[in-house]
Amino acid sequence: MRKEQRHKSWNEIKTNDSWALFKIMGEFVNGFEKMSKIGPCVSIFGSARTKPEDEYYQLTVRVAEKIVESGYGVITGGGPGIMEAGNKGANKGGGTSVGLNIDLPFEQHDNPYIDPDKSLDFDYFFVRKVMFVKYSQGFVVMPGGFGTLDELFEAITLIQTNKIEKFPIILVGSKFWTGLIDWVKSTLLERNGNISPEDMDLIHIVDHEDEVITILNAFYQKSDLSPNF
Repeated sequence: MRKEQRHKSWNEIKTNDSWALFKIMGEFVNGFEKMSKIGPCVSIFGSARTKPEDEYYQLTVRVAEKIVESGYGVITGGGPGIMEAGNKGANKGGGTSVGLNIDLPFEQHDNPYIDPDKSLDFDYFFVRKVMFVKYSQGFVVMPGGFGTLDELFEAITLIQTNKIEKFPIILVGSKFWTGLIDWVKSTLLERNGNISPEDMDLIHIVDHEDEVITILNAFYQKSDLSPNF
């Protein structure tokens, strides 16, 4: 490609980037307007690949049902697997069931358990993640893959750096999570000193739906329910 052509292509990209700001702003405005009306919610994260017969799918349904019975709504990523289980449990418990769906080729589709007026669609992961963080009173993290880990560690980082208010981060499934947390303690904390001892206080590992509710209720007996920034 000639130098003139390369410069032309780069200038076209810069122009398109400028126009993309309006689409990004539109997603933020729509998200803020809808989410601000929903009330206190807890986000549930986990793998989109988990099947209904899986023990963690069934546990997620029970967790979500307990959450709405305790007065919170449930927010998920809106798709299949653990996300579907979270919305199913919220729906079963008669509570608020929110889905923040992301447009992904061949992979994501919204599940049928989201309240029709509380299903939001996003093109941008970072806008969607802002909605999770801003309007969640807690993160319940079920077994999942890279996306689940991304959401988990971003929340921990934002709390650690005081960019958002502290809220409960609950990892469900000790068989799944203990190895990772042991590595964090032995390598990041004890061996290299890359984190502080108090950073570990941000994380809880549990195995039962009642433990999730105990942690949430204990935290909000001392803290206000409000958006995180």
